[in-house]
Amino acid sequence: MNFKLPNVGTTIFSVMSALAASHKAINLSQGFPDYDCSDELKAMVNQAMVEGHNQYAPMPGLPALKIAIAQKIQSLYHQTIDPDSEITITPGGTYAIFTAIATCIGPGDEVIVFEPAYDSYIPNILVNGGIPVRIPLVYPNYNIDWDVVQSKITARTKMIIVNTPHNPTASVLQANDLQELEKLVEQFNLVVLSDEVYEHLIFDNALHQSILRYPAIFRNSFVAYSFGKVFHNTGWKMGYCVAPAHLMNEYRKVHQFLCFSVNTPMQYGLAKFLEQPNHYLELPAFFQRKRDLFLSLMKDSKFTPLHSAGSYFQLMKYDRISDEADKDFVVRLTKEAGVAAIPVSAFYQEGTDNKVIRFCFAKKDETLVSAAERLRKL
Repeated sequence: MNFKLPNVGTTIFSVMSALAASHKAINLSQGFPDYDCSDELKAMVNQAMVEGHNQYAPMPGLPALKIAIAQKIQSLYHQTIDPDSEITITPGGTYAIFTAIATCIGPGDEVIVFEPAYDSYIPNILVNGGIPVRIPLVYPNYNIDWDVVQSKITARTKMIIVNTPHNPTASVLQANDLQELEKLVEQFNLVVLSDEVYEHLIFDNALHQSILRYPAIFRNSFVAYSFGKVFHNTGWKMGYCVAPAHLMNEYRKVHQFLCFSVNTPMQYGLAKFLEQPNHYLELPAFFQRKRDLFLSLMKDSKFTPLHSAGSYFQLMKYDRISDEADKDFVVRLTKEAGVAAIPVSAFYQEGTDNKVIRFCFAKKDETLVSAAERLRKL
């Protein structure tokens, strides 16, 4: 029997979290907080349940939630989005990404992917018969070489995937990157899939360069978002996709047969919670403080930090500690030092190893203090 993904195993996130649990290590590997989401938000979801909102929501999503998202987009990015025809609520950001790829990509279609890449992109392309065209980000700043991108575009190139703030590197796209992308979209009629699940986790007063700021790009784009990353509830698996109506119409044809609709009381709760913009406007400062705390705690260690401009990840070089392969190093780090991290080579199909590992700093302060204390001993 032939299977769609015969060479794909368990994700590195599951592997490292399981290893951390078995060795009682501090888990800075998988990207989730060790603190709870808002009590106010939980109460709003509970109230929706009590009020009887426990049956199917409309297939595209609860109208009140889509309206709240459209208002948020208008406020942040000065883009008018039709909540009825241009927003679909999804069970998480990863689902939103898969559905966009499934909507557009078929056998032989090429999709440009930048590596290191979030681990779902390439399997999503392959399972739909597409061909991933992998382009490395330029180490150590992990920026895009747009001349290389143009050289890789062929008659079969249908989509380009961008991710800002970027997982795993914590780099962000700049305005000039969006200008270069706009040229390619117009020249080659490319579809853009923009993964912006960390949109509010951007630091040092930088401006998030959302595709939604660029109408000429947006008219050919799917943009994926995650409530889990924004509101500290990754286990809820709630997200959404924004796309122009002609693309969203096709997107919903796939969506309706994948999940049909998404958790109803959570949609009611999120719609009400979004009425207070401070819940997401305060996130950059919240996470920048955690980044800076972690960096200050690690300053006397033998790890060398790379710049974290966004997301809740911090890359560290460990070449002053060991010349081991990064996958071997993180296993030993978990077992012997009691701290779990992710090897960045896991985000490359060919395992490119620059002796860099990824830590998640979306943790309680005391967790970061304890982890850094152990890491400074190396």
